[in-house]
Amino acid sequence: MGIFSQPGVQAEAFDAPTTAIHDVSGDYTLDVSHSRVGFAARHAMVTTVRGSFTQFEGAATIDTGTPANSKVSLQIDTGSIDTGNKDRDAHLLSGDFFENAAHPHITFESTHVERDGDEWAITGDLTIKGVTKPVTVVFEESGSAKDPFGNTRVGFEGATVINRSDWGLTFNAVLETGGVMVSDKIKLDFDISAIKNV
Repeated sequence: MGIFSQPGVQAEAFDAPTTAIHDVSGDYTLDVSHSRVGFAARHAMVTTVRGSFTQFEGAATIDTGTPANSKVSLQIDTGSIDTGNKDRDAHLLSGDFFENAAHPHITFESTHVERDGDEWAITGDLTIKGVTKPVTVVFEESGSAKDPFGNTRVGFEGATVINRSDWGLTFNAVLETGGVMVSDKIKLDFDISAIKNV
């Protein structure tokens, strides 16, 4: 153990998840205020820059008995990008990257869903800047709960890695030391809270 390690400070540091329902089948609407759609990229090959989109909407139909009948849709407002730096955000919205004026949304529509226990592999069409490519995101169920307002909630956490150049996001700069300013590989991560439709 390193001299700066803190015993007990791990990914499991959160309270244990709750289980309000054992079968999460049903129709759900994404709770944007308690969800996160994020991304991470390597910058100058030495550090990771993280960001998120603050405005999005989505829905899901979950069928635990026949997972292939499940479906997910997500629409992201590209203009809501937030990396903590206004100049960088403006550059990402320009023609060098997302070209937000012409392509204000990123969308995902599932085409196939598989389940293995608490893990779900959701394959679908991801459209960025007018280009549609298939991606698979692996999600893990992170609990269910009845909130104080009577809503039934389910949680999922998922991630995948894409090559941004596949969607025409090719802007970069070569470093004198080798490598590039922004990695082609981008990690997408999702922390999802969804409310069951009544």
